[in-house]
Amino acid sequence: MAQGLSKRFGETEALVGVDFEIQRGKVLGLLGPNGAGKTTAVRILCTLLEPDAGRALIDGIDVIAEPRRARARIGLTGQFAAVEERLTGFENLQHVGRLFHLRTSEARRRARELLERFDLEEVGDRVAKTYSGGMRRRLDIAMSLIGRPSVLFLDEPTTGLDPRSRLGMWDVIEELGRGGTTTLLTTQYLDEADRLADEIVVIDHGKAIARGTADDLKRRVGGELVEVVLADPADAGRVIDLLEHRALARGQAVPGTSVVTIPVEDLTGIVPAVVRDLDAGGIRVLDVGTRRSTLDDVFFALTGRPAEDGQSAGDSEDGPGSEAAQLAASHQAQLEARS
Repeated sequence: MAQGLSKRFGETEALVGVDFEIQRGKVLGLLGPNGAGKTTAVRILCTLLEPDAGRALIDGIDVIAEPRRARARIGLTGQFAAVEERLTGFENLQHVGRLFHLRTSEARRRARELLERFDLEEVGDRVAKTYSGGMRRRLDIAMSLIGRPSVLFLDEPTTGLDPRSRLGMWDVIEELGRGGTTTLLTTQYLDEADRLADEIVVIDHGKAIARGTADDLKRRVGGELVEVVLADPADAGRVIDLLEHRALARGQAVPGTSVVTIPVEDLTGIVPAVVRDLDAGGIRVLDVGTRRSTLDDVFFALTGRPAEDGQSAGDSEDGPGSEAAQLAASHQAQLEARS
């Protein structure tokens, strides 16, 4: 649970009073573009970074007041797989098990168990540098589960994966959810949050700007959308004004395109009605169609821009909080908790 988390890096406000809570056994998605503040929030919850203000609790344990107790309950997979390439998959898992003070026999048993669970049994005796990106990702998550954490943090786990490997990772995360693992998933991919998260918190420029289920968020912009493709993009403003009486909320012109989207409550008869309105207004169009709203539409409605355009310094962190430092500190912190 996070309460009023705030963090500043110099002049940059990475987090500004962010609140969220993960229900036990559920997947909470922190959704936002690069630089939104997602990784900063994860680092605070994992005891790798202290907030300037606010509280963070893991299983009711204050991560600032009792970091060692909190670390014993968390697992973390960062944006890049933290495996030892010179070791086999089995050896990576066994090594982490021994660092967690498991007996040799228990570490070996746990390693075999996780290789099977993550469909890595056939490659368990191959060195990790021969693994594909998706295989390395699965091994990385398996390593984070060695200590049987009560909360798992997945920080953009599909970054850099090809589409097939990405879908495979989705299957793994869904399996973890079905198995009752409490998971915080950060992602910049709206389709990923839509499929995997039981609840979503949308973060932009360090602020939580919306929360709810995927369906809840979509309803905020209207469950259905009319899309008008214009012959002249300059007509977008006139179209939005012209169709305002049919819209649940004000329409939006999609930047860099000739498309205008209008949220509506009911699609029945809407296309011919819109065509008549546009024709009466003297608007030349190339196409008029309908579709269901997506999380992309939600983000655009909330921020006025596509998710890919968001960028701030909050998550670029190439200084003390860089990805390499995060991964090293993460493994060290978890091991210290068992010492």
